[in-house]
Amino acid sequence: MKGLVLDAKWEPRADYAVSEWEKKTGKAITGSSVWRHPTLKVQEVPMPKIGPDDVLLEVKACGVCGSDMHFYETDKDGYILYPGLTKFPSILGHEFSAKVAEVGKNVKSLKVGQAVTAEEMIWCGHCTPCRNGFPNHCVNLEELGFTVNGAFANYIAVGAKYCWPVDGILERFGDKGYEVAALTEPTCVSYNAMFSRAGGFKPGSYVAVFGSGSIGLAAIGLAEAAGAGKVIAFEVSPQRRELALKAGADQAFDPRQVQPHEVLMELSQGEGFDFMVEAAGAPHLTIPEMEKALAINAKIVQIGRAAQRVPIYLETFQVRRSQFFGAQGHSGDSNFPNVIRMVASGRLDLSPIITGRYSLDDVVKAIGQSTQRTDGKIIVLPN
Repeated sequence: MKGLVLDAKWEPRADYAVSEWEKKTGKAITGSSVWRHPTLKVQEVPMPKIGPDDVLLEVKACGVCGSDMHFYETDKDGYILYPGLTKFPSILGHEFSAKVAEVGKNVKSLKVGQAVTAEEMIWCGHCTPCRNGFPNHCVNLEELGFTVNGAFANYIAVGAKYCWPVDGILERFGDKGYEVAALTEPTCVSYNAMFSRAGGFKPGSYVAVFGSGSIGLAAIGLAEAAGAGKVIAFEVSPQRRELALKAGADQAFDPRQVQPHEVLMELSQGEGFDFMVEAAGAPHLTIPEMEKALAINAKIVQIGRAAQRVPIYLETFQVRRSQFFGAQGHSGDSNFPNVIRMVASGRLDLSPIITGRYSLDDVVKAIGQSTQRTDGKIIVLPN
């Protein structure tokens, strides 16, 4: 079979202290400080083998994520831009849907031919964070497409406990059901941050989303579905501003042409916005604007990844009775089944954000196109 393999050189930056754990495991905690001169190539790879608790999946659709772009792009010194947990070589791809091709002897929950999606966070279930209900912070975490082989391939082997049936999505969307089902993982990232981590908002609340990549667009769709009184998007790309409106935003602004906090204060008659989502990965630019538009008891949720410090004036958070939430991952808290139910019911339809389709042989072109940051979600169809 074929797969998109990313390889890179392990060359830690001079000022990066490599931990004993990193040396032992070959994993980089901060990938952008370790991996240099990446290469991406579609090549022949061995067919994955399954264990007794695994399933073999025939990949039907896999989305290009911002992290895939950050593997493709490098800084002036040739280091990848992705700042998170990584181990190479690995097959990339983690936002996917698939058909079960084979089941391990212990698997009772799934059957051959069933349509599924899967979690990207491969949590162990045994460490203290997992046992305490925090699987996204598993001590022994593996990640599909980051530390172990992912879904830009014809087939992938995954533990059955990470898979979720998407039959309802296929029933509603028909021929494009697998493509829509591949949006589940990024949507669960937004759902986890907004509702499981930050506790959500009351229907009628004013919501602002900064950034309209796939995570931001999912946040917009979720905000509308959850009954937001107003949803405002900020995005530099004109194409993505149009997609934000299709996803459910009432208005979308270019933050380079307006002062976002002034827009939010005007639209709220000076009261501020109740719930704000950072999905741009540029908190040094977005958080100061959010801080100036906090309603009383407002919440800010950080989803975008950025390895940088951000100045925050805590006095504002105190006097506005406001909170800041950091969120990572998508597992646990009924995130996957709830998102799947919302999509299957028709209450959440993000199909308009799919703007491109590529074959597996052209997946590097697909990632290259994504770096233009004009698309919503580009889908790769491996089979």
